[in-house]
Amino acid sequence: MDWEQLLSLKRQGDTHKRLRKEQNETRLGFEVDYDRIIFSSAFRSLQDKTQVVPMPISVGSKKAFVHTRLTHSLEVSVVGRSLGRVAGQRILAKNPYLTEIHGYQFNDFGAIVAAAALAHDIGNPPFGHSGEKSIGNFFAQGNGKAFKSYLKENQYQDLVDFEGNANGFKLLTESKEGIPGGLRLSYGTLGAFMKYPKGSLPKKPSKHIADKKFGFFQSEKDIFLEVVEEIGLVKNPSHPDIGFYRHPLTYLVEAADDICYTIIDFEDGINLGLIPEEYALEYLINLVKDNINTKKYNAIASSSDRLSYLRALAINTLISDAVEVFDKHSDDIMGGGFASALLDKGKYQAQIDDIIKLSVEKVYQSQEVIDKELAGYRIISDILDIYTTALFNIKNGKGTNYDKLLIKSLPENYTNTDASVYKILLDTSCYVASLSDSAAVHLHNKLMGKEF
Repeated sequence: MDWEQLLSLKRQGDTHKRLRKEQNETRLGFEVDYDRIIFSSAFRSLQDKTQVVPMPISVGSKKAFVHTRLTHSLEVSVVGRSLGRVAGQRILAKNPYLTEIHGYQFNDFGAIVAAAALAHDIGNPPFGHSGEKSIGNFFAQGNGKAFKSYLKENQYQDLVDFEGNANGFKLLTESKEGIPGGLRLSYGTLGAFMKYPKGSLPKKPSKHIADKKFGFFQSEKDIFLEVVEEIGLVKNPSHPDIGFYRHPLTYLVEAADDICYTIIDFEDGINLGLIPEEYALEYLINLVKDNINTKKYNAIASSSDRLSYLRALAINTLISDAVEVFDKHSDDIMGGGFASALLDKGKYQAQIDDIIKLSVEKVYQSQEVIDKELAGYRIISDILDIYTTALFNIKNGKGTNYDKLLIKSLPENYTNTDASVYKILLDTSCYVASLSDSAAVHLHNKLMGKEF
C-alpha cells in the first residue's frame, strides 16, 4: 500500500483530485470529516444508546451516570487523535516525501484516526452489545427466517449477522433524495473506518483480524469498491470474491477503542460498586507499575481521584505501547500481513486480559446488563416482526388497513414497498438500529398498545 493513496482527500461525487498542498490549513479536509460526523443526527442518537451498563443506574448505595455510546465515542476519538499524531510523526520520518512533495503533516494522521474513531459506533443498534445479535436472531431463528427463500445467500447473511460496522458504512455513504453521498467523508477517513473490509460471506475465512466480521452490506458494494480502489487496499487472498486487508490507520482506530473500553468499562464497574475498589486499583496498578509516580499516587487522598489518576496513566501507557507495536510491525501492516490487533502484541497483553476477564465477570454479566439485554431482544424482535410483516404484505398486495396504518408511523424513506425484499428488510433493520434506547422502548409501547 502507498501512503499517498491511503491519505486520499477524495469525496464521493468529486470530479477533480483534491491535493493536500491546496488545503486550507485552518480547516483541513480530514477535520471537515470530524465536523460532519459530530453534527450528524446518527451521531447525536448515541447519547441515548447504552455502551454496556444501562443509564442511569443504581447498585446498592452507588449511583452514577455511566458511559453512553456517545461519551465512549468522544473518548475513543481523543485517544485516536493522540495515536494518529504520534504514529504520524514516525510515518513522516520514514516517508519524508509525504511532507516535502505533498504537504502532509503529522496532524493529518491524527485527524483521520480521530474522525474514524468518532464514527466507529455510529451504526450500532440500541441496547448495547446485544443489539446486533437481536436483529440477527430475528432473521436466523425468529419470524424473519420466513424471508430466507426470497434472498440471495449473501443478502440473507447480511441480516442474520447484522453488523454495526456495515451499518455505519451505510450511514456514512448512503445517498438520499437531495443528499448524494451521505456525509461525503474523505476516502482516507472512510478507509480508516473500515475495520473489516469484506462482505458477510465468506464468514471468517481466516484468522486474520480483518476477517473477524464484515464491513459492508450488499447494498453498499459499489461504493465500498470505489473507496477501496481509490485508497489502494491490498486484496485478501482468503476471499474468492471481495475482501481486502485493512487500511493501516484502522489498527490505530481499533487500538483507541480497545484502550477505552478496557479501561473505561472497568472504571464504570468500579464507580457503580460492581467491582470492589481496592481489588480494581490493584489491577490498574499492575498495568502502570512501570510508569507510576508512587509519591504522587500516595499523596492523593480521595479514592476516586486515585482511580482517575490510574485511568489517565493507563490510557497513556497503552497509547505508547500501541504506537510501538504499530511502528515495529509497519512493514507487515502496509503489506496486509499483520493479522492481529495492536494490543494483542503489546507488552501489557496479560494485564489487559486480567482487566477484561474481571469486567466480563462483574460488569458485562451483571444482572443489570442481562436484564437490559433480555428486554432489548424482545423489543427489537417485536418491532421488526410488526414492520416487516406489514411492508411485505403491502408489497404483495395483501396489506390490511392495520398494515397501512403501521407504515404511516415509519419515516418516509423506509416505506418504499416497490423496493426489493432485501432492501425492505435491510432498511427496516437499519431503521431499528437507528433508534435510541428510549425511542425503541417508546415505539414498542405504542405498537403494543401500551401508550398513545
